[in-house]
Amino acid sequence: MIGSYEVPIWAKKGWLVPLDDYVAKDAAWDSADVLQPIKDIVSADGKLYGAPFYGSSSFLFYRKDLAAKAGVTIPEKPTWDQVAAAAAKMDDKSNGVSGICLRGLPGWGQNLASLTTVINTFGGRWFDESWQPQLTSAETIKAVKFYVDLLRAHGQPDAAKDGWEGCLQQITQGKTAMWYDDTVFAGSALDQATPEVKENLAFALAPVDKTDASGWLWSWGLGITESSKNKDAAWKFISWATSKDYIKLAGEKAGWDAIPPGSRTSTYSIPEYQKAASSYAALTLKSIDAADPNKPTVQPVPYTGVQ
Repeated sequence: MIGSYEVPIWAKKGWLVPLDDYVAKDAAWDSADVLQPIKDIVSADGKLYGAPFYGSSSFLFYRKDLAAKAGVTIPEKPTWDQVAAAAAKMDDKSNGVSGICLRGLPGWGQNLASLTTVINTFGGRWFDESWQPQLTSAETIKAVKFYVDLLRAHGQPDAAKDGWEGCLQQITQGKTAMWYDDTVFAGSALDQATPEVKENLAFALAPVDKTDASGWLWSWGLGITESSKNKDAAWKFISWATSKDYIKLAGEKAGWDAIPPGSRTSTYSIPEYQKAASSYAALTLKSIDAADPNKPTVQPVPYTGVQ
């Protein structure tokens, strides 16, 4: 199981087997059905190294009822200033409801996942074109201050303990009005939510500041190590676990909100999934299409990747 971060690094080191020959001989796997942006981030130098198990971007979860009660409207494409203003109005500490939940738990796979998208859209970047660190640039400082101040003023209590798991629990139990995180959690949020939350949960695109879009782009893929002694058997499993049939089986057995989303075009034509994911399926695809790992921020960068 490899993420889009590892693929180009491990492929360059020769640790992974290119999957193209397997794909070419396996018509049922249907490479053309895989979403192109997702296929691209688990490929390197034009070769596929990870068969996508799922793909995702990021967007905003929010409670329609709490927004209406506070007299705020969340547009489909909000700005971070709009989100911060809405969080202030929806914040109801007397009833144990924070205005927003954001990842505070330290770690690249935790708070930096969401914080980096805020830095990007505020115009910050990790390095300039000469590979000089930009972590103390005015744009980066402004973005980090915005994120921290928003959490301190209107975020969940003791935010430094919460990663995505904590925020998922906060939103499903009715303890926060908004949450910015991975599109892959939409199904889980609806599946685990209390009845009141479930009927009022809505979604919007990742908030922006200076950029046109700001969602991340990610995929967990299944690959084969060059050292494997059972490469053909490995592909047989991978082909099944990332196939159209597997997605249908997951829907039938585990529920349509529980299927691996964001990897295949055909997933979004399944009637049962269309019904179950009607509130977020289209926004998930729009978020994936809008993410640009080649131009993640305002100024040019010497690296590839939103995060």
